[in-house]
Amino acid sequence: MTLMPHQLTLFFIALMFYTRLPIPSWVEYDSAYLPRSSRYLPLVGFLVGGIGALVFWLSHWLWPVSIAVLLSIIATVLVTGAFHEDGLADSCDGFGGGWSTEQILTIMKDSRVGTFGMVGLSLMLGLKFITLHEISPPLLPSIIIAGHTISRLMAVSFLYSHDYVRPQAQSKAQAHAQRMAGSELLIAVLLGLFPLLFLSLSFILLLIPLIVVRQLLGRYFVKRLGGFTGDCLGATQQLTEVVFYLGCVVVS
Repeated sequence: MTLMPHQLTLFFIALMFYTRLPIPSWVEYDSAYLPRSSRYLPLVGFLVGGIGALVFWLSHWLWPVSIAVLLSIIATVLVTGAFHEDGLADSCDGFGGGWSTEQILTIMKDSRVGTFGMVGLSLMLGLKFITLHEISPPLLPSIIIAGHTISRLMAVSFLYSHDYVRPQAQSKAQAHAQRMAGSELLIAVLLGLFPLLFLSLSFILLLIPLIVVRQLLGRYFVKRLGGFTGDCLGATQQLTEVVFYLGCVVVS
């Protein structure tokens, strides 16, 4: 397989794994490609954010900002199948209800959502709605795209710097079971920072709190688990996305 078709295949595999969007029928799935496809998670975020931005832009022609923002959030949740939101809820349940590493991992595997997960997810979605509502509508499409893209870069960077702690690579987590190479991280960084080119220079400063939050989360994951799980990545994506929006309220 030549270079460009191979990279395109990796992107479509990432799109298949992280979203509910259809992929071309010619794409041949190979489980060996799944870990390598994570380099394109920021690009997947760019597409998801683009859909959310488009829904906001179209909705705002008919309804107030509050309704347009809510429809935008609903659209991104539907596109991803609440993939990252599920990770956040599981993380809240695991870290909130578990004492030992084994207890935390067991709770995270439970498909049922507990009190910690429900409260955490509700507060996160509420904060996301309020922060987006406070941002100037002309800026919102670009900020939504940047938020989804950069937050996925923060999450996927753990594949390079931290260890995956599940005792066995389950089907849902195969993309996280292998370390990311430096060249793959570079691709993710370039894709993740690309949306900042469409915003003013002040928005680049928001990388500072994002990196700080990412480092704090990494230390917490290591302290409680010894590394990360797929649910930890979902929680990281959700948290850093909201932190980015909070920063945008300040600098915009």
